[in-house]
Amino acid sequence: MANTQNKGWEQAKDTGSHAMEKGKEAATGTMEKVRDTASNIAEKARDMGGAALNKAGEAASWAGHKADDAVTAAGSGMRNLGETIRDKGPQGGILGGATSAIGGGMEQAGEYLERGFSGMGEDVAGLIKRNPVVSVLIGVGLGFVLARLTSSRS
Repeated sequence: MANTQNKGWEQAKDTGSHAMEKGKEAATGTMEKVRDTASNIAEKARDMGGAALNKAGEAASWAGHKADDAVTAAGSGMRNLGETIRDKGPQGGILGGATSAIGGGMEQAGEYLERGFSGMGEDVAGLIKRNPVVSVLIGVGLGFVLARLTSSRS
């Protein structure tokens, strides 16, 4: 009888051990599936994020081109208005001098705007290259002012 009990005990132990092994295998398989699924989801999210970033970049580029076109068009209109003021206004006397100065100033401003933002950027870059110390001091001053404005609001 003791032998039968030992055999039963051994058999129960083996069955329990076997069940534990199968449970571990099932858990490992499930964990691998969960990891694979999470990895796939993360990859799809990265792809979607990259696509969204590309679309945002395209939209920003389009908006930049439209803004540049608008500035150029405004400059052209301003230059034409300046020419018209100068040509149609009085030619002599005090009013003639004022008309000529206003018309000339509008023409110059219009020509400057017609160059668009890229031309303005080149001018700013040239100004910084010609005056690096002043540019750094202006940058420090602006940084100080911005820091004071943002710190007083919080």
